Amino acid sequence: MNRTRTNERSNDRFSRTPRSGNSGSGNFGSGRSGGGGSRFGAPARSGGYGRRASAPQGEFALPVTVTPALPAVEAFAELDMPAQLLTSLGNQGVTVPFPIQGATLPNSLAGRDVLGRGRTGSGKTLAFGLALLARTAGRRAEPRQPLALVLVPTRELAQQVTDALTPYARSVQLRLATVVGGMSIGRQSGALRAGAEVVVATPGRLKDLIDRGDCRLDQVDITVLDEADQMADMGFMPQVTALLDQVRPGGQRMLFSATLDRNVDLLVRRYLSDPVVHSVDPSAGAVTTMEHHVLHVHGADKNRTTTEIAARDGRVLMFLDTKHAVDRLTEHLLNSGVRAAALHGGKSQPQRTRTLAQFKTGHVTVLVATNVAARGIHIDNLDLVVNVDPPTDHKDYLHRGGRTARAGESGSVVTLVTSNQRREMSRLMATAGITPQTTTVRSGDAELTRITGAQAPSGVPVVITAPVTERRRSSSSSSSRGRRGRTDRPARRTAPPQSSASKAA
Repeated sequence: MNRTRTNERSNDRFSRTPRSGNSGSGNFGSGRSGGGGSRFGAPARSGGYGRRASAPQGEFALPVTVTPALPAVEAFAELDMPAQLLTSLGNQGVTVPFPIQGATLPNSLAGRDVLGRGRTGSGKTLAFGLALLARTAGRRAEPRQPLALVLVPTRELAQQVTDALTPYARSVQLRLATVVGGMSIGRQSGALRAGAEVVVATPGRLKDLIDRGDCRLDQVDITVLDEADQMADMGFMPQVTALLDQVRPGGQRMLFSATLDRNVDLLVRRYLSDPVVHSVDPSAGAVTTMEHHVLHVHGADKNRTTTEIAARDGRVLMFLDTKHAVDRLTEHLLNSGVRAAALHGGKSQPQRTRTLAQFKTGHVTVLVATNVAARGIHIDNLDLVVNVDPPTDHKDYLHRGGRTARAGESGSVVTLVTSNQRREMSRLMATAGITPQTTTVRSGDAELTRITGAQAPSGVPVVITAPVTERRRSSSSSSSRGRRGRTDRPARRTAPPQSSASKAA
């Protein structure tokens, strides 16, 4: 696949005049002073940054690499990686590195710290994952003592990272463990006690396992922070810094994020030493395969407009602000004949995993979600994202929109805006660096159909059921639980799938 580099903005400039920056670590309650502090008695890693590049609105200026970076590569074969990894890449159909991969891998494979900024879908997972696996290959972890750690903000992103790296880890005989909340802590504890070279974790659950004595981080040589800005936004910063303070001193650190705000700046200054910096413009507006539309709607007509968009041919991801609003719209769409499902933090992890699987296979055509789906979810050929409720933060807009137009595909982001929301939406778009196409629409309009593919729903209520194979597993599991004296109410099943896509699933 020919992948354009026109949106890339490299910041790998060098300075001969390094200076030490204030780490700002006092905000973490660690008692360390800025700039001259140390970790584990080792020299401070706030190592010499040169002049700082200009920053987009709301972001800090990127540090400039002092030590010259290795040049980017155009092909994976140019990289110093185990032959098994190169073979596995070919087997997975991955042939040409994305810009962020080609730029950072030569340096991360050499053990350099890396700061990578790129919009979601820009290839960050393999950018850090291949280096992590290549540098860990050939080693064996002791029980409870992983060698590499990937910290992520959400369960969905943890699972996506695990799924993406699993075939490559197997090729070099490395064991992966996924550590997230909402799932059996006993099973995760067992995986760590058995030994896992690589752990992909959310901060809270990893801390729980460490507190239980099931995991230690003092043998971790490579640490990755993925979507660091969202970890800060979600309040994980104290946990993240506490975990980073436990990993092996002098190890490699890689930090990847779609946006870089003040809290991430603190992480960079405190934990990265002379990082190789690579930035791909994080603004979704810079992606030439993505269209942005603001649709001015009348409040009384918004629900009907939303329903017609949901009834389009093809999949659509719809964002709303609250769990209650998501559930209410999902029920309305199902009653209108639209195969919809809800995804939000009130769902159990198995429910969330099942819903995502149904959306990916086409069993469900409309995923109605809160911001829990704004990051860490990759859906192939998802060409429309709809902000039914406009986001209140420009970063939320960029991450919601980042679910489409991924990996060079095309897509559209549509935001429904009522009259009292117009001014705030204009400010948000300006902050995000996006100039959208603005159209006034009503349900049934030809313009609405042209932009979104909207059409009238069938009006025949539908019921989403689990695929047959899943129902069989559930039945078997329930029988097993019954034999142990436990009772669980079976899922309600009232109707078979009503589309060819459902039958295929």
